[in-house]
This record gives sequence, structure tokens and C-alpha cells, in this order.
Amino acid sequence: MQRNGAVEATLDTTNAARTDGRNGNENGAINGNGQGVGENRSTVEQKTGDGDLGSAVGGNMYPDGDDSGDGVWHSSPKMILGLKDNPGYVPIIFYSLQHYLSLAGSLIFIPLIIVPAMGGTDKDTATVISTMLLLSGITTILHTHFGTRLPLVQGSSFVYLAPALAIMNSREFRNLTEHRFKHIMRELQGAIIVGSIFQCIMGFSGLMSLLLRFINPVVVAPTAAAVGLAFFSYGFPQAGACVEISLPEILLVLIFALYLRGISVFGNRVFRIYAVPLSVVIIWAYAFFLTAGGAYNYKGCSPDIPSSNILIDACRKHAYTMKHCRTDVSDAMRTAAWVRIPYPLQWGIPIFRLRTSIIMIFVSLVASVDSVGTYHTASIKINARAPTPGVVSRGIGLEGFCSVLAGLWGSGAGSTTLAENVHTIDITKVASRKVVEVGAVFLIVFSFIGKVGAILASIPQALAAAVLCFMWALVVALGLSTLQYTQTASFRNITIVGVSLFLGLSIPAYVQQYLPESSLILPGYLIPYSAASDGPVHTGSKELDFAINALLSLNMVVTVLIAFLLDNTVPGSRQERGVYIWSNAEDIATDPSSLSDYNLPSKVSRCFRWARCLGVR
Repeated sequence: MQRNGAVEATLDTTNAARTDGRNGNENGAINGNGQGVGENRSTVEQKTGDGDLGSAVGGNMYPDGDDSGDGVWHSSPKMILGLKDNPGYVPIIFYSLQHYLSLAGSLIFIPLIIVPAMGGTDKDTATVISTMLLLSGITTILHTHFGTRLPLVQGSSFVYLAPALAIMNSREFRNLTEHRFKHIMRELQGAIIVGSIFQCIMGFSGLMSLLLRFINPVVVAPTAAAVGLAFFSYGFPQAGACVEISLPEILLVLIFALYLRGISVFGNRVFRIYAVPLSVVIIWAYAFFLTAGGAYNYKGCSPDIPSSNILIDACRKHAYTMKHCRTDVSDAMRTAAWVRIPYPLQWGIPIFRLRTSIIMIFVSLVASVDSVGTYHTASIKINARAPTPGVVSRGIGLEGFCSVLAGLWGSGAGSTTLAENVHTIDITKVASRKVVEVGAVFLIVFSFIGKVGAILASIPQALAAAVLCFMWALVVALGLSTLQYTQTASFRNITIVGVSLFLGLSIPAYVQQYLPESSLILPGYLIPYSAASDGPVHTGSKELDFAINALLSLNMVVTVLIAFLLDNTVPGSRQERGVYIWSNAEDIATDPSSLSDYNLPSKVSRCFRWARCLGVR
């Protein structure tokens, strides 16, 4: 009887804690995800006995925050630099370089994939890398001043990579030889511009504010995860072209990021922060010594022009290895100029076509969903109130404008908020807007130095693929981590996530099995991206067929549509779904200073008073 009484008392305590948590939205502060934290917090802690409410109140999203009881979450004591902090001239340079080096894998590796696939030269790769650095710097400064104003780096996202591969591998481009790279780039530019204009309208019209009520963690998590999973057929098949380089790279980056993550040097966890750039430098040097030591010198085979070796029977089997393993096959350093400023329309006038425009419109929706999750999680990491729907809408609209710039300059991918920002802020504990802006200036300066792009373009493709295996896995992990804001034990949630992810992989696999008639001219790792021209959908319109087949072959598009449909039709409580709770007008009226982090500069704000009715201020 005593045991039963203890159990009943425990159940009563748990129920009381849950009740207090549910009532928190009315009586106390609201944390970043809208989970209630009741006013009488100490009372609940006494009831639970250990001060840790755990799942009883849906989890404390701010374990290190300072809950002053006024509803405003102040800067975490563990955060080295808060949003408005300015550390001074010397520290800000260090922190900015640290911040961007930790994002190196997301900023520079996309051109190493798309430019060779489009038939571009090493010089073209260097130019596209410089263009991406310039655009990342410009768009980051724009976002920190006029977007959400969160310390988030903008860049060419992996969201745009799979659609770009699908477009460039269409049947009409397979036999192009002359000016193939420029023609495909202009097609991508036109598609990106149209999709970005749609995103601009969606954001600046306030429509995104209405859509936010349907976008929740159960939608964001599988969508973001599908972005990384979309490249499982590309990652190791490409890295396997030179396993003596790629395998050590994968092992080393895992050792740095996981096994040595707790080691500090002068107070900085260098291995965790610089896992990608450190491992790349070490393995690149190792590959250089292999090349210099003659590991890839074969009798009668030319080390300068490996592609010519296919004409010699004795060298044919070595040509592939030499191309992917040698560090001296790139001529980017020899052909790139010392100073070159990327400029709009540098590849020519964009080509606008209905089929590619439809694809990029859907992709811009996926990018918007991904950014919504990043905005919310970033606000949690820096211990700020969640932004208002208007601020989110403003951020999405500005991302669309920045992607228009990316289309005009010709970077091959749209610009969006990098999901890896959340990981960087978490490991560096630096959330200063000034730090991000100074780092963006460095990117702009580096983009003008042609040899910087040339050095990065010289990274062996197998090494780049090995790094991307880790980066894409990180994207998957960051996406799935969004589920922590929901009830992860809920059968409803795990079923929706599981079904959307499975079908998001399986449906594209069905579409991709319709191999092109001339599949032999495509590398095996690119064949899955050729379904747009050869898929199962035949409506009678070639433009529409191409667009539908391409969309059905994209994992992230299928995943987001299924997750969106299920999450908004299957019944579930707000707490179970982890519904995002955004700040609102009542919060501003109660405490205007609590949302001052998102306010536009006063001079700019006066120019946009007319936009209040659209929800973009």
C-alpha cells in the first residue's frame, strides 16, 4: 500500500508539473519554441525534487539562459559573444575568421561538383568559387542589416545542388561540346532568378507570415534531412575514385569532430571548430607528397594530361586514378588572374524557360522551409525571443532578393541561410552580428583575389567528395535534431517523419530507374539526376514532363510535400507537434525592448512604414 501511495504521489506530481507547463504560456515566460515555463517555477522544481522538469514540461529549451521572469531570455553565460557584442578590433578578426573557417565546407565545395559536371574548366571553377565568396559576403551583410538580423551566414545552399544537377543532365545538354558550361550556367541563372522572384513576393507580400502556421518541426526535420540524403548516390561513389585520399579524409574529420572534440588549445576547441579545414589541409598535403613521390607515375603515361592516356592501352586503366588522385592536374593556378572582380552577367544573358522555372519555384519553397527552422533554432541558441512572423517573412523575402543577385552573377546556386550556422554558433559560442559582418567583408576581399579561388579549385575531387560525405551527414543530423522540439515518443510524429523520409527516397528511386538511352556517356553517380528527361510522366507537353519528372526525382521536394500534408491533416496537439510559437504584437506592446534585436535600423525603418500592413516589419 505504501508503494502504491508513492506511485500515486509521483503521478500527481508529474501531472501537476505538466499542468504548470501547459499553463506557462498564460502565466509565465514563453521559451523559444513556445513551450510553457510557468510563473511558479520554483514550486514545480520542489515538486519534482531535482529541479529538472525533463519531459514533464516539454523540456527547457534554454538550459543556460537567464530567466528573469519578465519573459525575456537574456544572453547565456556560456555564450562568449552575444548578438550586439563588439569584442574590439583584434578579437573580432580572430572570431570572424574562426566563424567562417568552421563553415568552409558549406561555402566552397558546391562549385567543385557542379562546374566539372557542366563541362567547365579549372579556370571556370576558380571563377565560380570567387563569385560564391563575393555573393556570400554581400548577402550576409544584407541579411544582418535588413533581414532577420540574426548572425547567420548566407551562402549557396545544398538545397539548390540536386536541382542544378537535374537540369544540367537533361538530354539536350548531353551532346553539347562547344560552350556547354556557359549555356548550362545561363539556364541555371534564369531558373534561379524566376524562383527567387517568387520567394521575394512570398516574403515581402506577407504571405510567408500566413504559411508559418503550417510549418512546424515535424515538417522541417525530414525536409532538412532529405537535403543531405539526396546525395548518398554521389558521395562515396565519387570519393571512391581515390580511396587512398578519401578514406583518410573521412576518418580524420570524424576523429577531429568526435573523438578530439573536447580537447582545448588556449581555451578553444580547435579540433571541433576546425574539423573540416584542418583535415583538408592535412590530407591535401598527404596527397601532394604521394604525387611528388611518384605514387601515380606510370611508365609511358603522361602526368600532365591524364585524359590523353585513354588513347594508350597501357595507360587507359590508370587515367581515372591519375585524374582523381594527383594534386597537379588542375591548371587553375596557372590560368587564373591575380585580381578579378566577379560581375553580373559574366557568363552571358540568362536563359528563361518554363520547365526550369517551375523546378526552381518549388525549390525556393523548400529553401524557405529550411530557413524557417534555422531562424527559430538560431534564436534559441543565442537565447533571444523567437522572431515575429513579420520578421521571418522579411528574412525570406530578402533571401529571395539575394538569390536574384546569385542568379545575375551566375554562381550556379541560389543564396539562402546555411543550416550549418546553428552548428557553428553552438560550437564557437559566438553569436555577434559584428563578427559575422567583419567575416563577410573578408569574403568579399578574398573574392577579388583570383588566386584564392584557384587554390580552392585545385582541391582533388575525391578529397572534396570525402569532405562532402561528412557535410551532408551533418545536414541530415541537424535536420533530424529539430525533432527535439516535439514529443519524439509520439507515434504520430515518428510515423510522419518515417513515411515522409522513406517515400522521399523511394519515389525518386522509382523515377530514376528510367535510365536515359545514352546513359553510358554519364558517370554512374550522375545517372540518378538524369530522370527529368526520361522519367515516367508523359503529359504531351515536353516542358511540363521535364518539370514534373525532375520534381519527382528530387528527394527533398517529395519529402516536404508528404510531411506538409500529413502534419497538417493528422490530428495532434500543439505540444505533441512542437508547434513553433513566434512572438506577436502583444509581446511588442508588453515589452518593446524584447524584440529590439530584430528591428531595422531607424533610417531604414522610416522608409518602410508602409510595409507594416504586409507584416514585413
